[in-house]
Amino acid sequence: MANSTDTRLNVENLPVRALDARYYTDPAYFEAEKRGLLARTWQFAGHSDQLAKTGDFFTFDIAGESLFCVRTPEGVVKAYHNVCQHRAHQLVQGSGNAVQLVCPYHAWTYTLDGALRSGPNINVVEGLDRAQICLSEVLIEDFCGFLFANLDPNASPMSEWFPNVREELQSFVPHIEALKPLEGLEITERCNWKVAVENYSECYHCQLNHPTFAKGIVKPNTYDIQPQGHCLRHTTECQNVERMSYPVDISANEHAGEYSSWFLWPLFSFQVYPGNVLNTYHWRPVDHEHVTVWRGWYQFDGSDNDVLHQLAVQDRETTVEEDIHLVESVQRGLNSRGYTPGPLVIDPSSGVRSEHSIRVLHQWMRDGVDV
Repeated sequence: MANSTDTRLNVENLPVRALDARYYTDPAYFEAEKRGLLARTWQFAGHSDQLAKTGDFFTFDIAGESLFCVRTPEGVVKAYHNVCQHRAHQLVQGSGNAVQLVCPYHAWTYTLDGALRSGPNINVVEGLDRAQICLSEVLIEDFCGFLFANLDPNASPMSEWFPNVREELQSFVPHIEALKPLEGLEITERCNWKVAVENYSECYHCQLNHPTFAKGIVKPNTYDIQPQGHCLRHTTECQNVERMSYPVDISANEHAGEYSSWFLWPLFSFQVYPGNVLNTYHWRPVDHEHVTVWRGWYQFDGSDNDVLHQLAVQDRETTVEEDIHLVESVQRGLNSRGYTPGPLVIDPSSGVRSEHSIRVLHQWMRDGVDV
């Protein structure tokens, strides 16, 4: 799927132009992403708190594949394709707890470690070696309490994909592994997933479109975004305390007065508001023109927190709502016959009024389908 619109500078130093609209509007590109990019990158599965006890499980999807995580008797989290190795019925639905995994179709039964334990009358099958039949396992990593899966069995570990991110998160969010989900919000946006993550990955539009965020949370003139492996790291100072939209004790620890975000290519972001408030974005592609966005908010031991509740409501009524209108308008524009990809604003000194992070994203996007 080569395209004449390249995000790289050419030898004449002409402006770097945005991706061609087909990357966002052509269903064939989305199908190529499912076969390639989305099937060989680390994808958010869920939170470890969902697997508190032995036998706890939950299902999730990656690139159109139904998968599930389960905690084994040894305390290990494992992930499998959600399919019986007999005649392909799905094994589990939703979430729950199981002592063993029993297929609803013919009662073939597996241990939580994925081994075939039994099946009605299978002893009459000549040559059947039960030890050779097991669930199809998927790579899974616990990343500061957040579980990520990768369909590529040869994928490099997350520490190589996202260097230093784990350590930085642990520094910005003390006891991050003890956090539990407190608030959650799911919204479907009528746009391609790449439109949504691009919008998140630059703050060129923030002062004009996000007044609460720009005036009550961060200092836009200190905002910057830089690549860190396959992570885009957002950094900025917090707004003056008297102008903050919620109470913050900036003297609480080293990073209490900072905002930072770690966008993990391609579909997840850890975001830390001033006061060490952790929240997350998870983009779930539906098709070439719809994406579901999950916003999560987390609290130590899951204890109730009025400030966090209020902040989640403020975020939904301001930044999230504002972004919905922006990204859906962009998607409509990408479908216009009158659109020609324009030049990106690349400031050599980076900063809030530069789209250097979009240039990086666009190359990752090209690599995802131009194979």
